[in-house]
Amino acid sequence: MRAPLRGRTACASLLTATLLSGCGGSAAGPAPQSPEPASPVQLCTKLISYWAEQDLTGGKWAGLDWEQKGLSNEQYELYSDIVQAARAEQRQHGTDAALTWLRRRSAERCKATNGATGSSENWRPPT
Repeated sequence: MRAPLRGRTACASLLTATLLSGCGGSAAGPAPQSPEPASPVQLCTKLISYWAEQDLTGGKWAGLDWEQKGLSNEQYELYSDIVQAARAEQRQHGTDAALTWLRRRSAERCKATNGATGSSENWRPPT
């Protein structure tokens, strides 16, 4: 037997209200804050440490070239230096010590070069 129209409307209204209340409350609440964009230094550090870690641990994509890795020319120079030194650290003190070392060194070198972005012919500042 079908429910009267008024009963179905009430059920639909209740269902809608329940769904809306479960999705974050009222529409009048504060808008979510957008995260701050990463600085060139932060991006440089993330890129270099990620790809250096891939090389040291034999990651699937470790063999990509600098453009495929999204590195500027200057970042690639830093990356190459860091990987070479991290390999020596790995031989002497193990992989965990080398990973810790390369993360710290990536942050230091990227900070010292302000993100190492200016040398790539293809690099353009953010708009």
